Amino acid sequence: MPHAEKGMAVGLFGGSFNPPHAGHALVAEIALRRLRLDQLWWIVTPGNPLKSTRELLPLSTRVDLSRRCAGDPRIKVTAFEAGHRIRYTADTIDLVQSRNPGVNFVWIMGADSLRDFHRWERWREIARSIPIAVIDRPGDTLAFLSSTMAKTFDHARIDEDDAPVLARRRPPAWTFIHGPRSSLSSTAIRKAAAGGA
Repeated sequence: MPHAEKGMAVGLFGGSFNPPHAGHALVAEIALRRLRLDQLWWIVTPGNPLKSTRELLPLSTRVDLSRRCAGDPRIKVTAFEAGHRIRYTADTIDLVQSRNPGVNFVWIMGADSLRDFHRWERWREIARSIPIAVIDRPGDTLAFLSSTMAKTFDHARIDEDDAPVLARRRPPAWTFIHGPRSSLSSTAIRKAAAGGA
């Protein structure tokens, strides 16, 4: 697990990153800038419980590719979940917050993840335990409004102009951040690679 000092604002950006691509780097860059983060932890997961692991690249390969993809020194690529045998985001957040008292964490995710957020294990608990920043993704700008999470926690949504203070807000608190979008997707990259083989 990366090191963070008390008082810091730190983004947690988890995913399979199978493979990581410029779209992921763009989400990380927007989060760093708009949320005024001191660090962003790029958390490469052992595997997403909601996705098949059949096409999953080895963890070490995904970590290496993520390090190459993440250009900013404030981005810390890590795979600590594997060492702690963690499968669910709620457990990751519990561990990170208990090990880092005084650090202001915010969960970062693309708008495409918001659509299925209500299928995540203990999703309401996640929303009540950490502020969440949802970063715009192509095709998902309007869909997020109809998501179960957006409806359930509509009262906790803050204006994106207040994004710089989100990490220090008491949860539930979340915002949707518009900005440049990348049409890249890991699924499309895997399909293209399979077709070219």
